[in-house]
Amino acid sequence: MSPLRLEGGKLVANDSGSERVFEYRMIDGVPILIDFEQSVFTESEITCRKAGSAIVRPEYTGLQRSLKRMVSPAKSGTRVNILNLVRHLENNDGPSKVLIIGGGSVGNGLEPVYNHPRLEVYSFDVYVTPYVQFVADAHRIPLPAETFDCVIVQAVLEHVLQPSEVVAEIWRVLKPSGLVYAETPFMQQVHEGAFDFTRFTESGHRYLFRQFERLDSGANGGPGIQFMWAVDYLARGLFRSRKVGKMAKLACFWAQYLDHLIPAPYAEDGASGVFFYGRKTQRVFSPPEIIAHYRGAQATRR
Repeated sequence: MSPLRLEGGKLVANDSGSERVFEYRMIDGVPILIDFEQSVFTESEITCRKAGSAIVRPEYTGLQRSLKRMVSPAKSGTRVNILNLVRHLENNDGPSKVLIIGGGSVGNGLEPVYNHPRLEVYSFDVYVTPYVQFVADAHRIPLPAETFDCVIVQAVLEHVLQPSEVVAEIWRVLKPSGLVYAETPFMQQVHEGAFDFTRFTESGHRYLFRQFERLDSGANGGPGIQFMWAVDYLARGLFRSRKVGKMAKLACFWAQYLDHLIPAPYAEDGASGVFFYGRKTQRVFSPPEIIAHYRGAQATRR
């Protein structure tokens, strides 16, 4: 994809691979960089809601915000992983460019990235918020290759139809040896309704990023958090009430702290979510290697 240019009030880019010319419109000054021929969204739909979110996201204030933080605190694993990522980027000469996919809000534990003086953060999502510079579909990121030092994709890959295509785009826009950090659900119920498609085991998630060298990976939220989610959906199913489900989840908020007692192999087999932290490479992780990669509790110990 070539750099964007302004022509006749529209943003235009060329795809060198297909020789297509893409023309994008703007809504209230925000570029809408979606290839509607390859997206679940339609141009009329985006225009009708003025690029607002298709999902109603409640605002939590006061007591509700405190209760929300109680059942969904920042994961300690995420905090550690993000600090490691920041330390790696600090070794670069000059500022590092970070692309956040699905950055409609500041993700769980990402404050060190947004607040760091030497990190230039660029963000997009499929809807407009104060945190995004443009609206786009991650299946086709409308930016030139080898642009970014790091890409963060947190709680997004479950919401795209073709995760492998999104990961290929991440690889494309990263500079050589660029870093990627991803978090994706494993044993988690449907959320965001019609816009929820996929789940990954730790091994499946690692193979999804097979064009990347693994720096770290594992469970991100263990069986305790997964149990809390399950209680929520059990209650809402029995009583046909989302509110009752949330009350049941609140009553079991303590279960998440049991994850601190669970060894990593057992956590990976029953994780609520998984993470991958890696570096762009030219070597592709082979199918036989994924079998040897498995480190869960069911691995054969010798």
